[in-house]
Amino acid sequence: MQKQCPNTESKYERLTGSQLHEKYPQFETDDSYTALYEEKAGLVDAAMSISVQIQLARAHGASVIDNCPVRRIDKAPNGHIMVYTANGIYQCRRLLVTSGAWINNVLQSIGVHVPIYVTQEQVSYFATPHVKEFTKEKYPIWIYHGSDRDYYGLPSHGNSGSKCGIEMGGVVVTPETRTYIPDPVREKYVTDFLKETIPRSLGPIMYTKTCLYTMPKDRHFVVDHCGKMRPGWDNVIVCNGAGHCFKFSCLLGKILSEMAVDGKTQYDVSNFNIDRPAITQPGWTPEMYSETGGKVPVGAPTSKL
Repeated sequence: MQKQCPNTESKYERLTGSQLHEKYPQFETDDSYTALYEEKAGLVDAAMSISVQIQLARAHGASVIDNCPVRRIDKAPNGHIMVYTANGIYQCRRLLVTSGAWINNVLQSIGVHVPIYVTQEQVSYFATPHVKEFTKEKYPIWIYHGSDRDYYGLPSHGNSGSKCGIEMGGVVVTPETRTYIPDPVREKYVTDFLKETIPRSLGPIMYTKTCLYTMPKDRHFVVDHCGKMRPGWDNVIVCNGAGHCFKFSCLLGKILSEMAVDGKTQYDVSNFNIDRPAITQPGWTPEMYSETGGKVPVGAPTSKL
């Protein structure tokens, strides 16, 4: 992580575990820990942000149609895209596909398959009795990289308690097989971790939410024209968020709007091509998840996707 910071122009401070405890006493860390502290890091309220984005889109003339599954897409005689849905048929010159875990359900009708794995993740909110110590003014967002699992946490904000989850700890599912039932084993992993590392954040679990991650093997976005995989379909543009898209949603929205209107974008998205090795080569294995040199994410398949 420290090697990547200069590439992003991030300003950070390297701390020992003791220094981290001094800055944030909530962390019970000794000098066996090392921390990278970025002063300007923060959080974005996802629910509020999405609500605002939808309202702004409507103010600019967009229509938002809820509970309207796409059955298939096809091409009209005039070259436009036909989108067949449960609510009728829509026609457009260019189509953006941002359907998350349903990406291949939508694209299969034009013969395109993006090799991703879908995992069911979860996050728990704790009603700590020391709530004043875990507000966003006193408690940072954090990510912990361990030898067996990675954890992350956020301060209390709005009506939520302090938040903690396992990064990429979920089992592989499909949109049809996923459940909304929390895994008590993973809740225990989180509770045990907090008990050792941030004990004053613990309290009764208020609730645990589940969600889906849709991950290419390199964990990078996919932002590209489908014509690279299926000639003749350049006017279908796909975007897959790889489990970390929300915080970039404003920028990705601008990129996709340019691609929809102009067919291209001013931004360099070449690292997110749909024909890169992680997408097109079945045996491609990222170094960060190498079975010999690193770790494979819990529940992630190591064979063909």
